[in-house]
Amino acid sequence: MSEVLLSGTNLGKAFGRTAALDGASMLVHDNEIVAILGPSGSGKSTLLHCLAGIVAPDSGTVAFRGRELGRMTDKERSALRRTEFGFVFQFGQLVPELSCVENVALPLRLGGMRRKDAEVKAKEWMDRIEVGHLLDKRPGEVSGGQSQRVAVARALVTGPKVVFADEPTGALDSFNGEQVMRLLVDTARDTGASIVLVTHEARVAAYSDREVVVRDGKTRQVALAH
Repeated sequence: MSEVLLSGTNLGKAFGRTAALDGASMLVHDNEIVAILGPSGSGKSTLLHCLAGIVAPDSGTVAFRGRELGRMTDKERSALRRTEFGFVFQFGQLVPELSCVENVALPLRLGGMRRKDAEVKAKEWMDRIEVGHLLDKRPGEVSGGQSQRVAVARALVTGPKVVFADEPTGALDSFNGEQVMRLLVDTARDTGASIVLVTHEARVAAYSDREVVVRDGKTRQVALAH
């Protein structure tokens, strides 16, 4: 097995009196696709958000390449999410006022890259994800499947080590969902990125190397899917 890239150990997280995580643990290795499965309300999205540094756990530790996120400054965590982590959410969360190419270029621009250079790189990724013809379209002018492919390009444009995908096909029909997953997985394999994938769909989880089941805030590791 390749080296451990990301780890969550004995994670606890409560929202009010409701415990979302209760001693959850999982590892993500280099160039590995891990699916987090579980019923609605089980804590799977909270686990992803803690691993990504979006939400701070109440207890336990999250470490990326051996360094605890809880010991980082807010600025360091923000930089980590901008450069080493990529994100694909259920509804894409593209900025409606920006064109598709501007959306894909946004993480690069936030990192200080010049607009022209950022948009050249964004166009390369849009071509790779098969949406190069949508450069000047705004998110409201494209289909749901196209919008989600643009979101995949945005997640990958910085060359992240981990892509966090939270129900990335949840708002799509089966055909578009398969297209998005194929592009996401194939491109991650090519670039050496790992994927942490939250889903409740068996056909989506089938793209993973390994599954982690979350139930009542606790995790159970499942043998290799393939």
